[in-house]
Amino acid sequence: MRDPGPHAAENLKPGEAGRFFDDYCNWERIPEFREFVLDSPAARIAAAVIKSRTAQFFHEHVLVKEPGTFKATPWHQDLPYYFIDGRQTVSIWIPLDPVAPDTSLRVAPGSHRWPRLVRPSHWLDDSNFYTGDADTYMELPDIEADPERYPILAREMQPGDAVLFDFRTLHGAGGNVATRRRRAFSTRWLGDDVRYVERPGRTSPPFPGHGMQAGERLREDWFPILWPPAVRTGRID
Repeated sequence: MRDPGPHAAENLKPGEAGRFFDDYCNWERIPEFREFVLDSPAARIAAAVIKSRTAQFFHEHVLVKEPGTFKATPWHQDLPYYFIDGRQTVSIWIPLDPVAPDTSLRVAPGSHRWPRLVRPSHWLDDSNFYTGDADTYMELPDIEADPERYPILAREMQPGDAVLFDFRTLHGAGGNVATRRRRAFSTRWLGDDVRYVERPGRTSPPFPGHGMQAGERLREDWFPILWPPAVRTGRID
């Protein structure tokens, strides 16, 4: 947080209590992030969960809520923000501090099977992430008002616990009313069927200058294949 990357964001409006920081795509410059990506069991676990021969690393994401941050992480799916499509995707969300259910990750089970993706929005003000997307995405249903139709899963978690979920899974997180900081480290992984797609605007992460064409697998020099170890590719030396 003292030396953020170019994509770092503060997600609170003036006057809102606390601090809600997030940043991503720093794994090549922060040794601890790099060590996790390259040397932890994450790639092997990702490939097994999504039933893929390979696991290709997409990016990492850090989210920090200081004590007294009442703003929740908005309900969203990851996939609409990305320039990829495919069924073999998985996020691995790990808390670095103990979290109670009201502070932890919350997921809407079964939402990865919804026929349309939910409209992506800017976390700061809920404005449309893309312009002209009214017919492309569905509006977010009122998840919390109808628990029988939209059950919510949230668990008490300890540092090193993990939640694995599809990029299409609707999820969010509560605010942080605890007395300690709430830090989470998430990595995103791609399987054999994932391909590059065009979105209606600048994606998050944007990865400018990638040069990929629709239908191509992501370039391995930017997004290394880390499982199985024998076929490791990309900028990892």
